[in-house]
Amino acid sequence: MKIGILREEKTPQDNRVPLTPSQCRTLMEEHPDVWIAVQPCGHRCYTNEEYRYQGIALKEDLSGCDILLGVKEVPPHLFIEGKTYLFFSHTIKQQPHNQKLLRAALDKKITLIDYECLKDPKGKRIIAFGRWAGIVGAYEGIHAIGKRYKAFDIKPMNECLNFAEVQKEFAKMKFPPLKIVLTGTGRVSEGAEFLLDIVNIKKVSPRDFLYRQFDEIVYTQLESKHMFYRPGHEEFDAQDYHQNPKEYKSAFYPFTKVTDIFMNGIYWDKRIPAFFTQEQMQEPDFAIKIIADITCDIAPDASVPSTLRTSVIGDAVYGYNPYTGQECAPFTNESVDVMAIDNLPNELPRDASEDFGNMLMSRVIPRLMSGDSKTIDNATITIDGKLNEPFHYLTEYADLE
Repeated sequence: MKIGILREEKTPQDNRVPLTPSQCRTLMEEHPDVWIAVQPCGHRCYTNEEYRYQGIALKEDLSGCDILLGVKEVPPHLFIEGKTYLFFSHTIKQQPHNQKLLRAALDKKITLIDYECLKDPKGKRIIAFGRWAGIVGAYEGIHAIGKRYKAFDIKPMNECLNFAEVQKEFAKMKFPPLKIVLTGTGRVSEGAEFLLDIVNIKKVSPRDFLYRQFDEIVYTQLESKHMFYRPGHEEFDAQDYHQNPKEYKSAFYPFTKVTDIFMNGIYWDKRIPAFFTQEQMQEPDFAIKIIADITCDIAPDASVPSTLRTSVIGDAVYGYNPYTGQECAPFTNESVDVMAIDNLPNELPRDASEDFGNMLMSRVIPRLMSGDSKTIDNATITIDGKLNEPFHYLTEYADLE
């Protein structure tokens, strides 16, 4: 098996890698029939020299490889016909900006395997950057607290070499008594929870969060049962919720009155109701001042109406004026401050890449090598110029004129 590691070509640049130099070397040592080459790149978090030092070939032309690994979307004009690609395609929600990518994959008979769709028999993803998205997203939320409340000044995470350096910033954090809501229980929210815990923010129950006052900063973590309800049903039924999300309404409204910072880490799609509306944000007692939208779905098909666009590393926060529905300057009396970076793990690319590569080596590459894996098949969007069976619902989306 010949594996090629692609140079990340998407703008803005992504510095992550699917496999680190030492992981490439380990794979080739453990599997003598595996050979790896890397496209030269000047902006990776691991340099060309680090790969070369580990004995990994640098090759511009990867057409001799069987499998091509990337992180973000591959520009359609760079597809090599008939090859197998693994990357985050961001097509399965029928994202408009990636229609041409899917069409090109079909036209060039690409076998497109999407990391996001690689799941175990219980439907849980086996590989993701989600934990690091949560860690970085929570830190960005805390960074915004320091600015909004003029409480402390910490380095942006992207200015730190790694997470060990980030932890030196924790001593600077002196929090006013605020309330933080964190949504979700998956990898993203687990990462955010980890960060909130290690900076010593106290966790409280959703009920205490709603009805008690605290003289210190606290956070609560909300599951779907805390945020959604089905009219006419007394108890939340998780299975029914996942099968019939359109029948549910948001129960988040009371939290908007007592929350200062909202960290959104829950998976969402447009069948699920938004947490709150623009009109509710205009109410005098709407209390949320900072939204760290780690999920980062863009309005109007979004879980929060203030996520008008993605923001970028180095310029993480923009303001949202609920009365106009327009963007405004952040950290003002008129603004709700929105952090909506869509590639958060790229702020700590070396740490995030190492975690991701470990999952790729242990959970994905052995399945690729076996050549007979339902897990791989269920994550294969296109094959031999056609949509694979689990993705037939993308037919109209992919049918560009």
